[in-house]
Amino acid sequence: MKKTSYSRRDFLAATSALGAGLAFVPETTANPRRRVAPSDQVNIAVIGVNSIGWANLNAHLKLAEVNCAALCDVDGNVLNNRAAELEKRTGKKPLLVKDYRQLLDNKEIDAVLIGTPDHWHALQMIHACQAEKDVYVEKPIATYMEECQAMVNAAKRYNRVVQVGQQQRSGPHWQSAVAYVQSGKLGKIRHVRNWIFNYSRTVPMPTPDSVVPLGVDYDLWLGPAPARPFNQYRFHGYFRYFWDYAGGLMTDWGVHLLDIALWGTGKTVPKSVMSMGGAHAFPGSMMEAPDTQHVLYDFGDLTITWEHTFRAANQGAPFGRHHGVVFYGENGMIVADRGGWELFPEVDDSNPSLKKYKLEMLPKQTPQGDDRDLHAANFVECIKTRKPTVCPIEAGAHIARVAQLGNMSQRLGRQIICDANGMPQGTDAQALAKAKYRAPYVLPV
Repeated sequence: MKKTSYSRRDFLAATSALGAGLAFVPETTANPRRRVAPSDQVNIAVIGVNSIGWANLNAHLKLAEVNCAALCDVDGNVLNNRAAELEKRTGKKPLLVKDYRQLLDNKEIDAVLIGTPDHWHALQMIHACQAEKDVYVEKPIATYMEECQAMVNAAKRYNRVVQVGQQQRSGPHWQSAVAYVQSGKLGKIRHVRNWIFNYSRTVPMPTPDSVVPLGVDYDLWLGPAPARPFNQYRFHGYFRYFWDYAGGLMTDWGVHLLDIALWGTGKTVPKSVMSMGGAHAFPGSMMEAPDTQHVLYDFGDLTITWEHTFRAANQGAPFGRHHGVVFYGENGMIVADRGGWELFPEVDDSNPSLKKYKLEMLPKQTPQGDDRDLHAANFVECIKTRKPTVCPIEAGAHIARVAQLGNMSQRLGRQIICDANGMPQGTDAQALAKAKYRAPYVLPV
């Protein structure tokens, strides 16, 4: 496999751009839907409007200068329903298309929001860059390592503003938690733990294949993925459980939380990765991705761990939190999730009678504003200024690779050794890193 040029330098450059973005609260958030001259409007199109794509559109529509010019979805039922909702909200009828390529030649569209299944992200993002559109692409940005580098290359070559949908990077409480860790007050960080106990989703039990629902272009939905019969549990939200389209909870939630772990510690490339798990909770389900998984990332002087369980009781989750990140340091630990972060100082046992702590106590730090809204506002601001977003493509590519390494170890049943650029060693691992597309789809290089 050809070596990539992606390295620690790329990730650090992407992360350093966050300095000016900490606690970013745009003026448009405080003064939504004010009157804006047509020449100052940002016209966007949304590709994939069933779930997250629709949530991202709603966040962007809170900004006065944003106008939704077009909607795209391969499911005509979803497309028509969303168009009706949008017209009711804005009083405007958007252009409706089934194939995203019909949007790219439209000179009136400035940017696209990509909310399709993971296996489509790379092609749609690269094609949008080639068409000189700025891009908001959902996480994880890709399903193969090779796609990640191609996406980074496209953004650079066509000089596009790209925002990856890891909205936690725009959250002030996440930023302040990372800033505290980076301040050194915790002392040496020895371990970072990341987890999600996902207890709310339906388990896809074996169900016969069926005819394609009326109004759905299933062949276009599959796109570069292998041709398979239609099954309701491989479609829409259930696609995340199958290797053809996604990477399970490892790449769904893992990219969010592991991103915070790497951001806080400044770590980039693990020396090795080892995953354990499988279909422990629901051995008879249709899921290919494991319902239970533990991954150990070895950085030499630091270990970062990921764990998830499917449909587990919430009260059994670490610290009673359904998801989270914990930084364990010499002087205390920080526990963070989407509800805020807390500091737990270590007791200073040099003089037990004083009952002192090694760090000054802090009240719980709570969210300020909605992370998704702030992320959208940052994207629109960067479209205007042409500055890097708080989560540029380099950062999204790096964490996608890290999550993919966890799944790679799981699928191969062995430890993955990484080179200096974070690429896996061994022909079997390198084969999993290379994009495999159904004809006539080809990854642009």
